[in-house]
Amino acid sequence: MYTAGIYVHIPFCKSKCIYCDFYSVANQNDRIEQFVNTLVREIATCEVDTTKWIFNTIFIGGGTPSLLNARQMEKIIIALDDRYNLSNIKEFTIEANPGEAPKEKLKEFYSLGINRLSIGVQSFKSELLKFLSRIHSADDVYRTVQSARDVGFENINCDLIYNIPGQTLDDWQSDLDILINLNPEHISAYSLTVEQNTKLHELVHDKTITMPVDELHKKFNDITHNTLEKSNYVQYEISNYYKSNNECLHNLHYWDNDSYLGFGPSAHGYDGEKRWNNFSNLDKYISLSENSKSPVETFDKITDVERINEIIGFGLRITKGFEISRIPSLLKNQFQKQLKQTQVKFPEMIIEENNRIKLTQNGMNFADAIAVDLMI
Repeated sequence: MYTAGIYVHIPFCKSKCIYCDFYSVANQNDRIEQFVNTLVREIATCEVDTTKWIFNTIFIGGGTPSLLNARQMEKIIIALDDRYNLSNIKEFTIEANPGEAPKEKLKEFYSLGINRLSIGVQSFKSELLKFLSRIHSADDVYRTVQSARDVGFENINCDLIYNIPGQTLDDWQSDLDILINLNPEHISAYSLTVEQNTKLHELVHDKTITMPVDELHKKFNDITHNTLEKSNYVQYEISNYYKSNNECLHNLHYWDNDSYLGFGPSAHGYDGEKRWNNFSNLDKYISLSENSKSPVETFDKITDVERINEIIGFGLRITKGFEISRIPSLLKNQFQKQLKQTQVKFPEMIIEENNRIKLTQNGMNFADAIAVDLMI
């Protein structure tokens, strides 16, 4: 038996953010009820063998899951509990946007067993929020955090974004300081990246805007780590920090290469041997379900080499790294050869100790490049 997670994707949102490449549909709230019924059907008919899995995390993401009402959310939870035993759930997260999760709704969600709230703050600066196409204000953040505390949430994550065009180092320092004063148990600090099929990609491609230079990116990283560390936040992944043993257990399933189920359009699943993902299209997702067909678009068996490369890629993102013993003996010599070459290329950035490979703080700035060189 081993622990696993469940991810549920709610694709609805009020408006599409400039940088977001997650599948979502804007201003289609009239379809939520139909979607929930389809989602319940998918959960009930899932054929993945989970007899050896112990589910200990649920993460409801999107989109904006907090657009659902309590009755709709309860319907999803009941479906999950009917199909899977949720008695071992330790962490149950839902994402919410500031200003879109009123106190009464948060109270209802909390009463359903949801015990972790992830709030998309992104920035406290109105001009940066406007650039990102966020529709909330700093005051909305303060109200949402206070409401969550009032109804009982003791585990709150807040997302912040840096490396935004026009954002200064002082802006970022200020955002971090304001958020620290709100005292969330977990902070995710993400660098703004340009993803395909986003408005941001279009603007950068057209040279309408220019992304910050690499030298500035490293300064953002250094400010993040130093500021959060001084405030007793512990870094456990490149972009994630926690207080008081409040790591995100669900995301650790991904980074540790554990198994998980995914429900909803665009959701992914993994059982240790195979990966699969659903169609990223709400119409198709609903249509397939109504015709008693699977919403899965691709289903790939993972080779040994692919599995090793995933262990390396994910493992170098977390501060504890990965165990060398997870590399099969037949490939150990090749891995050790690449490790030596990579250590020369990235001096004093890779630590090898106690049968583990991990990165130094400076090495974290080059994690992706180091991972590529280490992969078999």
